[in-house]
Amino acid sequence: MRVLVAEDEPDLAALLATGLRRAGFAVDTVHAGDEALDRLGLYACEPGCGPGPGPGPGPVGGAPYDVLVLDRDLPRVHGDDVARRLVAAGAPTRILMLTASSAVEDRVDGLDLGADDYLGKPFDFPELVSRVRALRRRSARPALPPLLVRDGLVMDTVRRTAVRDGRDLDLSPKEFSVLQLLLEADGAVVSAEELLERAWDAHADPFTGAVRVCMSKLRAKLGEPGPIRTVQGVGYVL
Repeated sequence: MRVLVAEDEPDLAALLATGLRRAGFAVDTVHAGDEALDRLGLYACEPGCGPGPGPGPGPVGGAPYDVLVLDRDLPRVHGDDVARRLVAAGAPTRILMLTASSAVEDRVDGLDLGADDYLGKPFDFPELVSRVRALRRRSARPALPPLLVRDGLVMDTVRRTAVRDGRDLDLSPKEFSVLQLLLEADGAVVSAEELLERAWDAHADPFTGAVRVCMSKLRAKLGEPGPIRTVQGVGYVL
């Protein structure tokens, strides 16, 4: 769900973020290696140093990133050192390394550093999205089935489709993400704070009504009888 894009070219970083958000991910961007380490909850330091006594992998005050899209040639702290630090910290975040080099030796070096996947520039954007989704499914969290089924709802997390009683729901990427989180909770209550952390990016205002507005639109598309119940002061349950 959460992706951090570490790319030193601002225009490319913005393009990647826009495309990944349209694919349903919550995306943050940074343009230097030390900024990536800060976002990941690691202290920036000289190349080669070990993990610092930070708060642990993950955006400050939020949920961990599922995938780091990492440009190898970052300023201030090299992408190789970011990957090395993240792996040494035992983070669950998967690494998709980007590079302008197509040399086999560079790909091997990147994978040896701990990258989970490697993509050379230029690349086709649908392939990037597909690789990010594949890495998310390989995350350290317990494996989830590609089909989530509950109360007449059937969600295919691979094909990104959702139906209720055979009716296509035609969800927006954000609505799909929220419904997926509720289905994955398997009857447990999901707080508005957790939805905001996992389905929106780090710049989302915690006092915004974004979750409430999205939930209202989602309920309208789900129809009656409404399967989503509000637990006052706690959150939402499916």
